[in-house]
Formats: sequence, structure tokens, C-alpha cells
Amino acid sequence: MSQIELKGWKEIPIGGMIKEPGNARENKTGGWRSIRPILDQNKCISCYFCWLYCPDMCVIIDKETKKVTGFNLDYCKGCGVCANVCPVKAITMKPENELKD
Repeated sequence: MSQIELKGWKEIPIGGMIKEPGNARENKTGGWRSIRPILDQNKCISCYFCWLYCPDMCVIIDKETKKVTGFNLDYCKGCGVCANVCPVKAITMKPENELKD
């Protein structure tokens, strides 16, 4: 995992607002996560419910096969919405400290 240089408290705008539009790619939020979604591709039916409901657009769909293949962990906050809406329980949430990268 690469080191992210964090801003000091004096450099963060009041309320933590992002003032410039279009900079979401610069603000990786995956470091907030304490639990991570794990996809069981044997169970997944690619219904796209996880993609539809993910508040951070972290679900990865293969353009050729049209199948759900995983999650963009740079931006996934571990909210668990994907696991909760999966009709076949193909997504489980695991604590970060139990996983090895």
C-alpha cells in the first residue's frame, strides 16, 4: 500500500468541503475502511444490484464478460451496502486485519 500524504488540520477547509469539482479521483477514501467486501464469483449471478446501490461506484464489471469481478478498494469505505443487497449472498464483509494483501 502506498503512503498517502495527509493534509494538516490547518489545510483542510472548514467542514472538510471539497471546493474544486472533479477531484474525487485524488481523494482516495479506501483507507477509512475497517471491513472489506469479498466476492464469491461462484455464487455471483451478475445482477448488478451491488453496482447499482454502491454509494461510491466501487464495483468493477468486466467490459467484455459483463460480470462483476471485484471492487475498487482505493475508494471502497466498507459500508457493506453491496453485501446487504446481494440476493444470492455472493458478497461477504471481512475485517481488514484478517486479510492479507
